[in-house]
Amino acid sequence: MAEKKLSIFERYLTVWVVLCIASGIFLGKIAPSVATTLNDFSIYQVSIPIAVCLFFMMYPIMVKIDFAQVLKSAKTPKPVMLTLFINWAIKPFSMFAISYLFLGYLFRDFLPGTEILSTGEEVELWRSYIAGTILLGIAPCTAMVLMWGHLSKGNDGLTLVMVAINSLMMLLLYGPLGSLLLNVNSMPVPWETMLLSVSIYVALPLVAGYFSRKLIIKNKGMEWFNEKFLHWLTPVSITALLITLILLFSFKGEVIVSNPLTILWIAIPLLIQTVFIFFLGYFIFSKYFMLSYEDAAPVSLIGASNHFEVAIATAIILFGLSSGAALATVVGVLIEVPLMLMLVALCKRTSYIFDNNRTKQA
Repeated sequence: MAEKKLSIFERYLTVWVVLCIASGIFLGKIAPSVATTLNDFSIYQVSIPIAVCLFFMMYPIMVKIDFAQVLKSAKTPKPVMLTLFINWAIKPFSMFAISYLFLGYLFRDFLPGTEILSTGEEVELWRSYIAGTILLGIAPCTAMVLMWGHLSKGNDGLTLVMVAINSLMMLLLYGPLGSLLLNVNSMPVPWETMLLSVSIYVALPLVAGYFSRKLIIKNKGMEWFNEKFLHWLTPVSITALLITLILLFSFKGEVIVSNPLTILWIAIPLLIQTVFIFFLGYFIFSKYFMLSYEDAAPVSLIGASNHFEVAIATAIILFGLSSGAALATVVGVLIEVPLMLMLVALCKRTSYIFDNNRTKQA
């Protein structure tokens, strides 16, 4: 099989995000009414332009999933169950604890101020930033992790199964977990909006992806779907994300200019969380449960990475395009690609530690 490479969008995602930050700040300075006007086109507090962008962020991810592969997960229950345990029993709560420690205590004095959310509530900015990190922590990656798994020479079939299962689990657990942890953080949680955001940005593209995948493969064949359709679709998700980010940073430009270290304070707990979950899954759980390297790599990388599209979408819907929560989810995008590439390289350099596991399984 030919070695897959990251597309130019994926390889330089951090660069594009930085350019979007600069573009958004510039737009906010020279035409502050543009993003506000666009956001005013809304139905039930859901911005139509943002909704369109966020749908196209999610659809290319969902259409890649072959849900028939879920049935094969019974043959490898151990890595699947371990992934679910890390993603839903550990990661949300460790993210809350780490972000609260840093943003709520250690860095609290560096994050002054309050903001008015789309709900009309006034909250301290540090609480809003924590809310954003929580939304990242409860969203396991179901997109680029397919690339991380492949680049680490992991089990592609298992990765696809775990992506499919996590997509389904998000429909059941994202809302309840988000509500629980956001309430603990003393943030207002509109239940109707939470359910609406999960439905629109997970369920709708999931259904659209499932049926369009079947239709395209039936009429054009699997080879055309993989070689032509997906090739054309690859940059769509990230392009939609970048357009959303320009709007987002057009609102946050003044905050960033006034507090340039805010991005750093938010990035530190996100980085620590990512590395912590990876080491927990890779060096502790995968070794303890005697997984092969091919299974250990995707199990650990899925847990470490975040589904930032869903997190950004939910933050915008729940707390507003200009909220600190939305800004915190964007910081997750900023650090994820280079950090995940480093973890992929670490996986390949340390694959030998699982040689004994592979021998015993054989």
